[in-house]
Amino acid sequence: MAEHRTERVGSLIREKIGELVVSGKIKDPRVDSFLSITRVSVSRDLAYADVYVSSYKTEAGLAKGVAGLQSAAGYIQAQLARLMHIRQTPRLRFHADPGIREGFEIIQKIEKLTENEDQRDRLPASEQEAGL
Repeated sequence: MAEHRTERVGSLIREKIGELVVSGKIKDPRVDSFLSITRVSVSRDLAYADVYVSSYKTEAGLAKGVAGLQSAAGYIQAQLARLMHIRQTPRLRFHADPGIREGFEIIQKIEKLTENEDQRDRLPASEQEAGL
């Protein structure tokens, strides 16, 4: 039962932080709307929440965004306490998650391979057999 509660709290935290980021309520210039909260892992005692942040931007841009969120953690935690109505609001710890950027790069590679195969399929059969 406790595991189900931590999942629900994590999901709610993820949703609310995402809303704060997208709406621009976090005034730190390092935090932009291209950041995405991918998942939240809440400790069993609800004392801590590890928030994983991703973006399709460079690793340096993602690191800046995570640092901005970490510096605004007190403000975010206060907003969560106001919105969530739970006895104890978890302390937030932000971590970089390169998942979106890696997925974006994989999609680009697949599109490039598909494009190369399409060009190869357009070659005359004699050139395909010759390996050209």
